[in-house]
Amino acid sequence: MKVIPNCITLGRIILAIMLLFFEPLSSAFLAIYILCGVTDLIDGPIARKSGTTSHLGAKLDSAADTILIGICLFTLYPYLGLTLKFILWIFLIAAIRITSTGIALRRFKTYASIHTYGNKLTGLLLFVTPIWLSHSNPTIWTTIVCIVATLSAVEELMIQITSTQLQLDRKGWFYNPPNQEL
Repeated sequence: MKVIPNCITLGRIILAIMLLFFEPLSSAFLAIYILCGVTDLIDGPIARKSGTTSHLGAKLDSAADTILIGICLFTLYPYLGLTLKFILWIFLIAAIRITSTGIALRRFKTYASIHTYGNKLTGLLLFVTPIWLSHSNPTIWTTIVCIVATLSAVEELMIQITSTQLQLDRKGWFYNPPNQEL
């Protein structure tokens, strides 16, 4: 029972890699993609309910999310209608996230991606993007996602800079002010 949540998370990594072998936005692609989302929704609650949460599990979950996002960006790039402005914006978001990770590595000696509400909302918006693409204007949708992703990246960066201890489950900048450590 102890390894089940981590096995589910590893399954998400395998499923994400499988996306590379299917036509983007095809039925098979979307079915595997939705399975990736289901595994993301259930691994954490199963770990908490079974008392098997761990730092390894949290890191593995963040790594699986990063792999899924990277593969989706790679496979869906032609469908997103990304202009140079959006590409630069995405690189800025990535630079903020890399800086945040670097600060965590330096300060806390470990890879860290905080599970803030902003990061969860960004993840949700990124997750529904492939499903929503055929029902919306790609430019408007991409703008919304980039705004939310920028705000959540900056929030995480500020938390990493100001926290005195690593708080992977901190809900946000305003939910746990810097002087109120968990």
